[in-house]
Amino acid sequence: MGYRVAVVGATGNVGREMLNILAERQFPADEVVALASRRSLGSEVSYGDKTLTTKDLDAFDFTGWDIALFAIGSDATKIYAPKAAKAGCIVIDNSSLYRYDADVPLVVPEVNPEAVEMVHKKNIIANPNCSTAQMVVALKPLHDRARIKRVVVSTYQSVSGAGKEGIDELWDQTKSIYNPTDDKPAKKFTKQIAFNVIPHIDVFMDSGDTKEEWKMVAETKKIMDSSIKVTATCVRVPVFVGHSEAINIEFEEFLDEDEARDILREAPGLMVIDKRQDGGYVTPIECVGDFATFISRIRQDTTVENGINLWCVSDNLRKGAALNAVQIAETLGQRVLKKG
Repeated sequence: MGYRVAVVGATGNVGREMLNILAERQFPADEVVALASRRSLGSEVSYGDKTLTTKDLDAFDFTGWDIALFAIGSDATKIYAPKAAKAGCIVIDNSSLYRYDADVPLVVPEVNPEAVEMVHKKNIIANPNCSTAQMVVALKPLHDRARIKRVVVSTYQSVSGAGKEGIDELWDQTKSIYNPTDDKPAKKFTKQIAFNVIPHIDVFMDSGDTKEEWKMVAETKKIMDSSIKVTATCVRVPVFVGHSEAINIEFEEFLDEDEARDILREAPGLMVIDKRQDGGYVTPIECVGDFATFISRIRQDTTVENGINLWCVSDNLRKGAALNAVQIAETLGQRVLKKG
């Protein structure tokens, strides 16, 4: 007997990817329903070799459904997630709404799978921010070995992290560069994104950090270890899909780069491609559609006593969102629901 699964926001980039990954990973679902807002009602979406017609989220009864994967943003989640949870359906939420709630587990299955066991406090599990998810997968096995003191991370985040509007703006602006009569001013982003980089993701806070940078700090502490110091600079780059991160890690004790490389090679969810030659590393265009988080450029940082540098790349629509949500559902099934 398998699960009954609802995908909420099934017509969006992340919702469609959730359906793809449920099918690809052969998640043990007896029934899958695609839910969307009324303006998308009747739209068709793919689920493996099947085509699903979206149903009205507003009128949907979650009673009798096991898991709901939410990909609809915080405002709508605030309305519909409590309804689903109250009906006994466990919500796995991709928005930021519940990430910092002490009664809601924030889960990356390769890092803290045991956290799903506290789900029944609210019947909700939170999916972390895309930039955090890939970073903690890389940090966890190293932290287990040498204990991390401090992380300095600079991100290179693709426009798909800003949704379809971000993708469209990069596409339209790039074309308009070659057509002087077709000006496409910035709308989704604060400055031109085509052939440019923007050191600004989400809103500015009083500290001078952006909310995206704050998220990386707070979420790393909640998922991994509250004693780890994290400082981040988050940058939007003209890449359609795939987030990259340059990560500098300072440890409590010495960790040799060769041992670090071996540890990362053996760790779940990671793929190490690290050759000191032209092209011996992974770029975002190569990670699109892949389940793995890729690690390259592993090397000693000789400016601190116990330091390592590395380069981390992942498909943000997959590990940063849809894949992690499905992996949470798998972990939930194994540890809590135990059916299928």
